[in-house]
Amino acid sequence: MTDARPIAIFDSGIGGLTVLAAVRRRLPAERFLYLGDTARLPYGTKSAETVVRYAARAASFLAGHGIKLLVVACNTVSASALPALEEAMDVPVVGVVTPGARAAAAVTRGRVGVIGTESTVASGAYGRALRAIRPEVETVARACPLFVPLAEEGWWDHPITREVAALYLEPFAGGRVDTLILGCTHYPLLRPAIAAALGDGVRLVDSAEAVAGEVAALLAEAGLDAPGNGGVRLMVTDAAARIARIAGLILPGAPVPLELVDLPD
Repeated sequence: MTDARPIAIFDSGIGGLTVLAAVRRRLPAERFLYLGDTARLPYGTKSAETVVRYAARAASFLAGHGIKLLVVACNTVSASALPALEEAMDVPVVGVVTPGARAAAAVTRGRVGVIGTESTVASGAYGRALRAIRPEVETVARACPLFVPLAEEGWWDHPITREVAALYLEPFAGGRVDTLILGCTHYPLLRPAIAAALGDGVRLVDSAEAVAGEVAALLAEAGLDAPGNGGVRLMVTDAAARIARIAGLILPGAPVPLELVDLPD
């Protein structure tokens, strides 16, 4: 049995394109719809109630395109709104927190750091997920709110980014953690600056590959694999020129045009 309906991937901005790239590598025959709510970025400084409202609006919009699965490629939404989306949607919903926690639990020697937006860190979602898998693991979390605008600006390894990373990550340096979860889909774009701030010996974990594996397994188990007509459609709520430029840097291959869309209330 096959299913030609697209997989939808949603993020507050373009950081979720790192997840799209990983899932696309794993499942090249699939069709993808990507929605970045760039007009309302960042979600990470919003209240949980606002995040739930924004996420529900985006999910409803994507459901109207006849999707077979929704990937929530936003840590803030995964931490704050995943249960609401799972209840509202008629298709499976995959978040990024649990796959990322599983990946970290599999490699850590017992001390895990978590960095994310203010909302993600305040939710404690990664700590709960890690304790559910390995109760003995120690976790410490810190919000890094400036990382998202730096990533969206394309300053992935800029001297300013390295300075900000050194300030944010000082509590994790010196062997205080052995594994660091990049708890925002934008943060893998800043990997060089983050790695430089931490030094050798700290493993960086982002959930993109783990999410790709979970999506592949879910589709195979349900018999929802695509018959082989892959493609990508990129939709954003604000199509500023820099968004198109950075999207082209994240996604390899021929450039995919950005479609400007509006999310109805």
